[in-house]
Amino acid sequence: HKLMGGAFRVGVARTLVVRALAQVAGISPAIMSYRLMGHWEPSVASYQRLLLPEDASDTSPDAHSRPYPFFLATPLTDPLETLGPLRDWQIEWKWDGIRAQLIRRQDDILLWSRGEELITDRFPEIVRAADMAVPEGTVLDGELLAWLGTEPLPFAQLQRRIGLKKVTPRILSEVPVVFLVYDLLEWQGNDLREQPLQERRRLLESWHQSHDRDRLKLSPVHTLGGWAEVEKLLAQAREHATEGLMLKRTSSRYGVSRTRGDWWKRKIEPFHMDAVLVYAQSGSGKRASLFTDYTFAVWDQGVLVPVAKAYSGLTIEEIRQVDKFIRANTTERFGPVRVVKPELVFELAFEGIQRSPRHKSGVAVRFPRMARWRTDKKPEEADTLDTLKGMIRSQG
Repeated sequence: HKLMGGAFRVGVARTLVVRALAQVAGISPAIMSYRLMGHWEPSVASYQRLLLPEDASDTSPDAHSRPYPFFLATPLTDPLETLGPLRDWQIEWKWDGIRAQLIRRQDDILLWSRGEELITDRFPEIVRAADMAVPEGTVLDGELLAWLGTEPLPFAQLQRRIGLKKVTPRILSEVPVVFLVYDLLEWQGNDLREQPLQERRRLLESWHQSHDRDRLKLSPVHTLGGWAEVEKLLAQAREHATEGLMLKRTSSRYGVSRTRGDWWKRKIEPFHMDAVLVYAQSGSGKRASLFTDYTFAVWDQGVLVPVAKAYSGLTIEEIRQVDKFIRANTTERFGPVRVVKPELVFELAFEGIQRSPRHKSGVAVRFPRMARWRTDKKPEEADTLDTLKGMIRSQG
């Protein structure tokens, strides 16, 4: 059936493709990962370029526009003290925006998102600032944030800019954006990724002292007296509209993807709510035969109002039990969506919450997932919309 419907395919992890191509070409996986960045066509010429020797220069027309592979932090679950002396670590806020690289090469200015999407045209104010301040042969790593005055705006505001095909003067004034820089990957045409972080940071600070600080801001580094002070700072993260802390080893090189040991992230405790399952859809891939994508609601004046969708957090055995309940308790169907008897309660964890006129409930939660199935709770014990609005007020 999948063959006839054109849906048959085999998924392969990106890292496996990188390792395989690197082995065929006889080059390091880091260089192969870089060659696969940006825009490229599945052609003979592109494949031949991937297989060039390690010391060969790339002469393709778009080589100068290619971003570097992003270095990602690993979640830290162990106590902070296990990282060793604090003097070996650079402490920064973990910002809630769009991770991006700002590139200036051959008189071109480009913005690449972590998802390898070219987003230059959506942020003209950053391009103008870079044109005045960023010299040729520079690549900056940082975060795009909606920003007003001295602090970031909620991510929901930045989302208003993400999906626009045309940036209007109105949206530019309502949702001003900054590029918060925290690393220097290329300087004067030289790749700095093998340099230690402390050296990259020194060069970054030297450049930033004499340039545009309105649109190109520098992510501050916190000077603290011990891990106990780091814990106190972490507790203040939500007050500063951040997700937590980044902990980067000062001697670290800028790696590829997620490499354990040098960059860590410690996020603040998430928000929680108890919500009722009201809609369900089947999953995809291995879960195509099970109902795994759920919509949850909370109470508002005696009526259940949908507030979040989630599909992760349950064990496979719990998924099978919920699937069985859905099949036996479907009350209506709308295409692939099933309306379910409002009887199951789940505790949802989420990273942030803000007002949203686009949603019927008036609120939007960020990164919701199922923390546990509340078999001990009845649906009438679920949270209310007023409770969620109280969370918004608590953030200021």
